[in-house]
Amino acid sequence: MSGYRTTLTHFLIEEQRRRQGEGVLTLLLADVMTACKTISDLVDHGELAGALGSLGTENVQGEVQKKLDVQSNELFKFCNTIGGHLAGMASEEEDDIVTVPAEYRGRYLLLFDPLDGSSNIDVNVSVGSIFSILRCPDGIDQPTAEDFLQPGTQQVCAGYTVYGPSTMLVLTTGDGVHGFTMDRNVGEFFLTHPDMKVPEETKEFAINMSNMRHWEEPVRRYIEECLAGSTGPREKDFNMRWVASMVADVHRIISRGGVFMYPIDEKIRDKGGKLRLMYEANPMSFIIEQAGGASSTGRQRILEVQPSELHQRVPVILGSKKEVERIVGYHQEADAT
Repeated sequence: MSGYRTTLTHFLIEEQRRRQGEGVLTLLLADVMTACKTISDLVDHGELAGALGSLGTENVQGEVQKKLDVQSNELFKFCNTIGGHLAGMASEEEDDIVTVPAEYRGRYLLLFDPLDGSSNIDVNVSVGSIFSILRCPDGIDQPTAEDFLQPGTQQVCAGYTVYGPSTMLVLTTGDGVHGFTMDRNVGEFFLTHPDMKVPEETKEFAINMSNMRHWEEPVRRYIEECLAGSTGPREKDFNMRWVASMVADVHRIISRGGVFMYPIDEKIRDKGGKLRLMYEANPMSFIIEQAGGASSTGRQRILEVQPSELHQRVPVILGSKKEVERIVGYHQEADAT
């Protein structure tokens, strides 16, 4: 039909048909979409919906919760509980897994960061949601936290929604990365960015420069080379961009290249890193790799890290493949001395 745009639902149906897969994942993602659409509406209305400000409580990470953190978490749980597709859920905001009543249980596991970058909420800067889908191990009727501890290579699907000037959902089911923009008038996500690729060449990096004094030598070396610009060893000028929302920073990198880093440093060494493996690092690494980029802790491919607990933290270096490989090489050189 002339002028027809592919909806996310139709895209997923075609993917399932092409791969001769089951349609359950399509229905599960429809529930995830509903949660993201509702969160988008809350973000869009801000204080008009009473969504701004802090609750004064802390989550399992020891972080002060914003009102929208809690609302987004409840929406993800509500929208995905009774669909019949999930055996269980795990949220960055909750200490333990979220159980699904026996009558609604399916065969997938959903992990999510309901609202990434929540420190930006009250100042009207882009935030987002991140999700990851795993298969529940065979023979498990009632999963425990142990069943969620699968390496990132086992992900069936990963995606994020960025709530910016427009709301975009970007996802992969293991066969490339595709972006969908929400048409608020229709209430649907439409395919607008097929087969997204991370540009190989870049002149941008994203890192919290305030932590520079705490970094390890390999990361410091890389950043100092970028800052030296055209007169330095890289012989070109770089720009730094830092939104303090992983979703927004990674979305920019997928769109125009670059490298995002939240490396290990002396301030967070005892925690293992800053970002959560299961809710942030794994899904974003899956997406980045499917878009032709690379992702590493600096010493190991992130998707090959074997999780030891639900809220495990890891260093994250991801983006344009050549840049990530350069930083990994600097770590190898430093560790060899």
